[in-house]
Amino acid sequence: MKVLMINGSPDPKGCISTALQEAVKVFEKEGVECEIMHIGNKDIRGCIACGHCHKAGRCVFDDAVNEAAAKLAEADGLIVGSPVYYGNPNGTVLSFLQRLFYSCTCDLHMKAAASIVSCRRGGNSATFEALNQFFGISGMPTVPSSYWNDVHGFSGEDVYKDEEGLQTVRNLAHNMTFLMKAIAAQKETTGLPERERGARTHFIM
Repeated sequence: MKVLMINGSPDPKGCISTALQEAVKVFEKEGVECEIMHIGNKDIRGCIACGHCHKAGRCVFDDAVNEAAAKLAEADGLIVGSPVYYGNPNGTVLSFLQRLFYSCTCDLHMKAAASIVSCRRGGNSATFEALNQFFGISGMPTVPSSYWNDVHGFSGEDVYKDEEGLQTVRNLAHNMTFLMKAIAAQKETTGLPERERGARTHFIM
């Protein structure tokens, strides 16, 4: 089992880093391999709708997005972490995810996924919801925990004081491990669920 973890914070030692490292402790104890990509301080532009990915199978901008796509193809689970910026994920994370999910050619169906959000005070629920939107449309089961996956603090050290937040992250990691193993076992016996494709409806008459 392997989990790809995306740190979308500009601060490599900030609140999201603390939360992800808490999850890593559980994954390592459970025998799950982890890889953290720090993309929050990278120069990642948004999608320009050029269509190159449909022809080449990868984004025209050869940056962390294409690197992550290759890693995601080999992973059983994905965790995306972002701080709150004005009640939203930060712009770098959104540009990264929009391009990744649009250009990635690997099969994301039934890969477990979750998001983790950090905030000083508010905006966490809206940010959490925005990140989770990427998973449902891609056929990725969103892993639950004992609360919404958010931690509070202004610095990475502050998060260690958020006992419930860290507990939520640990429960998330345990649940993700269980779900990844369950999906892998079912895939071996009966295969993945059937999917219909092809129907696309717009509302211009």
